[in-house]
Amino acid sequence: MLHKRAKGNIGENIACGFIIGKGFHILDRNYLKKWGELDIVAEKDKMIHFFEVKSVIGDFSEEYFDTHRPEDNVDGWKVKHLRRIIETYLEEKGEGLETPFRFHVLCVFLNMNTHRAHVKWLENLII
Repeated sequence: MLHKRAKGNIGENIACGFIIGKGFHILDRNYLKKWGELDIVAEKDKMIHFFEVKSVIGDFSEEYFDTHRPEDNVDGWKVKHLRRIIETYLEEKGEGLETPFRFHVLCVFLNMNTHRAHVKWLENLII
């Protein structure tokens, strides 16, 4: 069984490859402050995009993707911390709080037996 951080690193690496394949440029990974962390910060078409990555390990069937929702772990407490860390990031990078941005969740389903992954992208979520 993989340690939680190891699973997260694998999932984030797959997520980075996924979004690079979609034309994004990675600006930062694992931007960390006491009150939160941004998994991936990227840019595309002069817009900043913040990605929260949720990784799960298992043998997955099609029904699993419909019933298991790792994005549900982005709850009210998590959103509160994400808002604060996004504000901190924008201020620290000199972007200002009026900078338009997008927030996304990437769910990475890892099958360690087949060494395959499935990525579910929830785009443009309101936080």
